[in-house]
Amino acid sequence: QVQLVESGGGLVQAGGSLRLSCAASGRTFSRYALGWFRQPPGKEREFVAAISWSGGSTHYADSVKGRFTIARDIAKSTVYLQMNDLKPEDTAVYYCGAKLTYYSDTYYSTVNEYNYWGQGTQVTVSS
Repeated sequence: QVQLVESGGGLVQAGGSLRLSCAASGRTFSRYALGWFRQPPGKEREFVAAISWSGGSTHYADSVKGRFTIARDIAKSTVYLQMNDLKPEDTAVYYCGAKLTYYSDTYYSTVNEYNYWGQGTQVTVSS
């Protein structure tokens, strides 16, 4: 079992920045690929960014490429999402997910591939 707790959400003006954190506890964090997803109001959960358990491979949704950066700190069992140049369409509840994997450089970008989820953190971007 892995428990995930997101933090860092809030209200920000368009063009601003936020850094989300997702702290993990439970089993060994290093064997888990991690991802960030978001769920805008009235819509389904969608992929944002993913990172392999080695940290060597990352992948981003086209809508956030060049603005968001995913990173992990194995020593702190934490994954981060740095979000710059935020837009109103980035408004959503942001979730982190974890997937146990034996493949060190593989990332995962679909909801169904993840085994564990956090409770989510709200990000609201005003225009």
